[in-house]
Amino acid sequence: MKNTSIISIEGMEFFAYHGCFAEEQVIGTKFRVDLFLRVDTTLAEGSDRLQDTVNYQAVYQFVKAEMRINSKLLEHVGRRILNRIKAEFPTVESARVKICKLNPPLGGKMEFVSVELED
Repeated sequence: MKNTSIISIEGMEFFAYHGCFAEEQVIGTKFRVDLFLRVDTTLAEGSDRLQDTVNYQAVYQFVKAEMRINSKLLEHVGRRILNRIKAEFPTVESARVKICKLNPPLGGKMEFVSVELED
């Protein structure tokens, strides 16, 4: 019998240089990333071995690496994150990422803008 679980890593914070405006590529801003992974945890539930599931620390490092690569669009960053996670962890059946740009420069006060992608 197959056991599927949701592994979430939420509230990851990064300072990065994503945006369409030249200033965003120079000044940068804060971002928050939430990641939800649908994972077959059958083997890990029985073995109690890290190598049989998704290593949260490795996931964080992959997200961090992708956030360091400047992009104009959050959609582009999100797709890179999803592609990397799926390539590195074969037990991930599907994934959803939400990237929030905090205090975006849109001419008014707002907490964040965000994009969510699913794979």
